[in-house]
Amino acid sequence: MNPRIILFDTTLRDGEQSPGVSLNLKQKIEIGKALAELGIDVIEAGFPVTSPGDFQAVQSLAKEVKGVTIAALARANRKDIEVAWEAIRLAESPRIHTFIATSDIHLKYKLKKSREEVLELAREAVKFAKSLCPDVEFSAEDATRSDWKYLSEVVLEVVKAGAKTVNIPDTVGYTVPQEYFALISFLIEKLKEEGYEEALRSGELRISVHCHNDLGLAVANSLSAILAGATQVEGTINGIGERAGNAALEEVIMALKTRSDFFKTKLGYEPELRVNTRMIVPVSQLVSKHTGMVVQPNKAIVGANAFAHESGIHQHGVLCERSTYEIINPIDVGWTGSAIVLGKHSGRHAISFKLESMGWKLNKELLDKIFERYRVEVKDFLRQVDDSYLEGIVLDILLEDEYRYRLLSSQVISVLSGSLKPIAQVEIEDRKEGRRVSVGLGVGPIDAAYKAVASALGYSFDGENNKNSLRLVDFHIDALSGGTSAEGICGVILEDPSGHRSAGLGRDGDIVIASLKALIKALNRLEAYKEKGENLKASL
Repeated sequence: MNPRIILFDTTLRDGEQSPGVSLNLKQKIEIGKALAELGIDVIEAGFPVTSPGDFQAVQSLAKEVKGVTIAALARANRKDIEVAWEAIRLAESPRIHTFIATSDIHLKYKLKKSREEVLELAREAVKFAKSLCPDVEFSAEDATRSDWKYLSEVVLEVVKAGAKTVNIPDTVGYTVPQEYFALISFLIEKLKEEGYEEALRSGELRISVHCHNDLGLAVANSLSAILAGATQVEGTINGIGERAGNAALEEVIMALKTRSDFFKTKLGYEPELRVNTRMIVPVSQLVSKHTGMVVQPNKAIVGANAFAHESGIHQHGVLCERSTYEIINPIDVGWTGSAIVLGKHSGRHAISFKLESMGWKLNKELLDKIFERYRVEVKDFLRQVDDSYLEGIVLDILLEDEYRYRLLSSQVISVLSGSLKPIAQVEIEDRKEGRRVSVGLGVGPIDAAYKAVASALGYSFDGENNKNSLRLVDFHIDALSGGTSAEGICGVILEDPSGHRSAGLGRDGDIVIASLKALIKALNRLEAYKEKGENLKASL
């Protein structure tokens, strides 16, 4: 029988040690239950001896989170182990995880103990933990900078003392895949020589790995260790943790799933995982929300751009056949699907796909006109193009730029200090109701100008729940060149109470005027869509 791969999650212990992260009890319980639903085998709930709060959190997780092993961390001393056991003893499946450093660096400078003393402490700690709890894990802290012969002696002694799992951590992210493979292979061979081959094969005894990411190799090292025979992988969701973090479990999981063919060839069996992969993204987002650690957009598997395509060549390929540029189906990890992102590299295929998804069925002639206008007016000025900008171009072309509002003139007065507020006056031509003039006060000149426009045309940006209330979804200004005479470009996205969005770009040497041009364009497109949009779609 081949052992399956055990997933050991330390998000609530090592992950919470990330600078600036502090989880309350409710958040820990919520994350713990989500991890169990994901299919994690072991949750390291915390380090109970460090504080009453950590003890309570571990104890609560042990009582409330079912269907998973709950582990508590303890140094190699009786007090830590007793406190850890008290915290987890009511868990369905408790585990004491005790550790001590084995590298000469730690022995000399931190522990100030000899190798013989540390060996005895490790042996006695495991023996005592085993007297309390049937499931004991031992970690040799800083194992990858330890002397291999000495490390193997420690491993053999803790196994004899009753440890069912022996963890070989790359505590400071120092090793590289080939070296780690060799170390794990060396330790497994030593265990086999001592008669533990069957225990390793059956999973009764496991070698575990806990890799940090200081050199960006945590996941690579973890996978290398599995190839060498390790059957437990420790890590965190989103790879959070001390310093540069831990191995990202979602990456380990999907590497094993996606390249199961490779691992089966090398191991002689396919690594078994009991994971609901469609929970990966929801759990990632939950951890990000509670920890406040934003997932970088280009993060593998769970980053916002992980399945987003902006290059025209890639977009064309994915639209023809997803597997051309995606090795994982995004739905399988919890995303709703691939994302075709409009940007400066997008081509006709992406434009056509986006418009069709919005209900616009366009012939080649119209599509060519839209793409040319998109290329000239939009793509070089926005890093990412919201769909509403593209729909606005369609309306411009179909209605031949015949819109309702036109900005005739404006005047804005800024205020340096004191109780006075910036004031703006605008004059707008309304093709239906004639010339409009209005004044607005704001916290700044653009705010005042927007309030003047809203007043003149009967809109509201103040959040009132009425048919003319608009939400400013996005507003940004960029300079198109350097220097004080630089031309500015402003982008605006509005949303009406029905949820329909409209966008506009404005360019001018005066950023207030650029902002007004963008607003008027967005309002014109919004009005045009209300009046004619659905009819235009139906007529195409």
